[in-house]
Amino acid sequence: MLNALSFNNRVTFTRYCISFFAICIVSLFISASPGAAKNKFPIYQVIQPNVAFWKDIYGTYSSRKGILHDRNNLRIVYTVIDLVNWDAPESRKINQKLVKLARQRVKNILSELGHGKKPNTAEEKRIAALFPKKRHTRYLKARENIRLQIGQKDRFKQGVIRSGKYIGRIRAIFRQYGLPTELAYLPHVESSFNPLAKSKAGAAGLWQFTRATGRDYMSINRLIDERLDPFLATHAAAKLLKENYSQLQTWPLALTAYNYGRSGMLRAVKEQKNYASIFSNYRKGHFKFASRNFYSEFLAAAKVAQKLGHDPKILTDRQEATKTLRLQGYASCQKLRSFFRVSKQDFARLNPALKKPLLDGTKLIPKGYLLRLPATKQVRLRISQWKKSMYAARQRPDTLYTVQKGDTISTIARKYRTTTKRLKLLNNINSNSIIKIGQKLALPSSKGNIVILKKISKKRPS
Repeated sequence: MLNALSFNNRVTFTRYCISFFAICIVSLFISASPGAAKNKFPIYQVIQPNVAFWKDIYGTYSSRKGILHDRNNLRIVYTVIDLVNWDAPESRKINQKLVKLARQRVKNILSELGHGKKPNTAEEKRIAALFPKKRHTRYLKARENIRLQIGQKDRFKQGVIRSGKYIGRIRAIFRQYGLPTELAYLPHVESSFNPLAKSKAGAAGLWQFTRATGRDYMSINRLIDERLDPFLATHAAAKLLKENYSQLQTWPLALTAYNYGRSGMLRAVKEQKNYASIFSNYRKGHFKFASRNFYSEFLAAAKVAQKLGHDPKILTDRQEATKTLRLQGYASCQKLRSFFRVSKQDFARLNPALKKPLLDGTKLIPKGYLLRLPATKQVRLRISQWKKSMYAARQRPDTLYTVQKGDTISTIARKYRTTTKRLKLLNNINSNSIIKIGQKLALPSSKGNIVILKKISKKRPS
């Protein structure tokens, strides 16, 4: 009996040891994985030069400095150009000329070195030292790979100041979604914390959503553009980032997908397996300079922002206290402003997603919209007094115009005593769009009848 008991104890002890050992191995594996607490945002060895480069761009060089560097190897910085103040008259033309001259000088040096000339001047020796010895072909290839980067130190500092108004609530939203709060630094790369920022590619807002991507996560139409609301857009960014991470499993890949697109990154992972290999070897599709450097920029921006955030000389903007009201029906902007005693300017500022047809009363603010109001004692009291009877049952109908042969945006605008800008805004028409015969255009009116006019002009549609 004693032997049996001893045997059972030994078996139990052995099983305990095996379980303990397994737990240790799993814990070690988890702690070393990219998603672990200590290593969510790893700085891989291959990207260290890029992170260092962007830290200099954000923290060392101002917008009065132009850095000429190699597009692929950010260790290679040829020269730093002194530029004139961008606010000065003719500054753009002057700076373009300064850059052109500096670029040509570097090209000439690379060409001469590539054809076997020995470096003589200090600049020639410095550029020659950037490349491996006895590899003259490298100089010739590098001539067509010179890129300009304008310094951002002053602009980045202004972004840090602006961020004080938003970053606390952004961190809270990310915690709500179970995401790392370090992601709150990403708008430094995207928009420099300017909620009204717009890009040439049509991206808009703090998080620089395009219309195509943004529509998957928020309302974007001719009346509302939630990309321009910093907090509604943050919820959208959190959802997108969470989905990226769920499918890609590491934050370097998930963040790169924010710029490059999730499907593109999934294809890249299928071919190259991991982030470091993608960074070093992947060159397909639109995976070019911006996408390749996006994660490095994020790491650099986070480091520089953290440093500036601890600088007592920098006073950041303060977060504004607000109250929200979820509209249970359609509501007039004028009625809301009057009831809550909010100025036209404050109402528009606190609700930047609302477009002009809503703000000027042509249309009603839609049911379900989360209205933001100043958190005054008066507003708090009146929120409880706002009644369902104050809502409208339905949206104000559009007055529609059917485009006829010879119509243009400008002739229709003149006919209805409005501006081409307002007409385009109401119908989501950009400068490249062409109106077509039979197309229905909404007019800035509330009568709801369809108007068909006779031929106005012989001009081609524009």
